Amino acid sequence: MADDDKKDDKELSEDEKLAAEWEAAMEETGEEGEQEDEWAAAMAEAGESSDDVQAAPMEEFDAGSAAQGDGPAPDIDVILDIPVTISMEVGNTQIPIRNLLQLNQGSVIELDRLAGEPLDVLVNGTLIAHGEVVMVNEKFGIRLTDVISPGERIKRLQK
Repeated sequence: MADDDKKDDKELSEDEKLAAEWEAAMEETGEEGEQEDEWAAAMAEAGESSDDVQAAPMEEFDAGSAAQGDGPAPDIDVILDIPVTISMEVGNTQIPIRNLLQLNQGSVIELDRLAGEPLDVLVNGTLIAHGEVVMVNEKFGIRLTDVISPGERIKRLQK
């Protein structure tokens, strides 16, 4: 009989042995039967009470209702001191790394914009306006020629 047990042990994989040990341990503690009974009781209870279940009414919200809330208006002063990065983009292009590595002083990179086209004004990488370069007291500046509406900015962010 002992030889048969050894053959069985050799034929069983390590995972099967471990599973058999857990099964034996669970049978000794008697928890397996209790757990199944608890689940069976819970499922039966859920089945009985399903007739009494009613769907909760859902309220429909339109886009303007959040802005017109009954509470106090949000205090914009909280965000006024948060720094943002403003950048002006003359244009852009894509070039292979091979060409990038060959650039040196005096190299010219062709951009996707025509001369005289407005620059893009970006705040934290988001387009907010277009403008043109001006000189103010020997320094470059930008005069805004077209400001993107807040609604249009939101549409662009959602894309």
